[in-house]
Amino acid sequence: MKKRVLSLDVFRGATVAAMILVNNPGSWGHIYPPLEHAPWNGCTPTDLIFPFFIFIVGVSIVFSLQNKKSATEQLGTLMGKISKRAAILFLLGLLLALFPDFEFATVRIPGVLQRIAVVFLISSIIFLKTKFKTQGWIFGSLLIFYWMIMTIIPVPGVGHPNLEPETNLGAWIDRTLITEAHLWKSSKTWDPEGILSTIPAISTCLAGVLTAQWLLRKNYSTETNLLGIISAGAIAVLLALVWDPMFPINKSLWTSSYVLYAGGLAAVAFGILYWMIDVKEKKKLTAPFVAFGVNAITVFFLSGIIAKSMNTIKISSGNEDVALKTFLYESYFRPYFTELNASLAWAICFVSVWFLILWIMYKRNIIIKV
Repeated sequence: MKKRVLSLDVFRGATVAAMILVNNPGSWGHIYPPLEHAPWNGCTPTDLIFPFFIFIVGVSIVFSLQNKKSATEQLGTLMGKISKRAAILFLLGLLLALFPDFEFATVRIPGVLQRIAVVFLISSIIFLKTKFKTQGWIFGSLLIFYWMIMTIIPVPGVGHPNLEPETNLGAWIDRTLITEAHLWKSSKTWDPEGILSTIPAISTCLAGVLTAQWLLRKNYSTETNLLGIISAGAIAVLLALVWDPMFPINKSLWTSSYVLYAGGLAAVAFGILYWMIDVKEKKKLTAPFVAFGVNAITVFFLSGIIAKSMNTIKISSGNEDVALKTFLYESYFRPYFTELNASLAWAICFVSVWFLILWIMYKRNIIIKV
């Protein structure tokens, strides 16, 4: 049986737990700044969560497909499995967007799981069809290409290239091809997981693909490989900061500098975790994160369904019907904390409940594979 890379499960688990935490505050009007996205340019800790997860997807691609890459006679079957998994992820994303009203006429088509599906499919094909050096060239070329089209091509109806929320080229493409009815409801005119910004998101996944292959180099020691990964991550962060004045670090646009910044930090984090957990075998307190990590997609999807359900289910409170979440939050959290701390306490409680569920699944070796 193939040995799991414990540090990767820990990294994935910590990332998805953070996803659930920031997605479920008690009140969207009371959130500590590090738990919010940057208004536009810039990067908060919350802005690192999604690219970290996509980076992890890239690392996972190598660990799961490395030994199958040379079996060319089975490539068709393997591609079928990869395509099926990507389709399931995309459909789960659409289902999450549809729930609970199932308004197909206005369902948001882009989304987190949808982007994961697309970058997983394309990155897997690139990994299977090309070698390390070519993958590196593709990684860099996509970043340069995206930078050029976003800063050189005039935006139809605007007349000049720009990086503003509603008037950049990506927003125009989203409105033209997806239409405003199927975009992010908070903006309606652009989408943070839109079509054009998926191009650099592929590079984020390829960063994970490249990192994993570097780690598995056989002619060098693990320590040497890890030093290279951590050094490359640090250099990527520096390059991102140099690039930032020309092409600002921006999650919503998934700018090339953002790819280098988040990808560099992800590489450093993974390198350190691998050294501590898989090399030095410091495994104390890793189990809670592993419980999240082995069922990451499952808990992300189900937590979204439950959160929406709690806003849909109505119960009587005084002279009116209120959402179940509102009732619980106003009754058991808001009276006992400050506004910010009540909101955070709800999010922590929500994550903790899911931990208990995942812990039981983990102890019973229940892993739901998507």
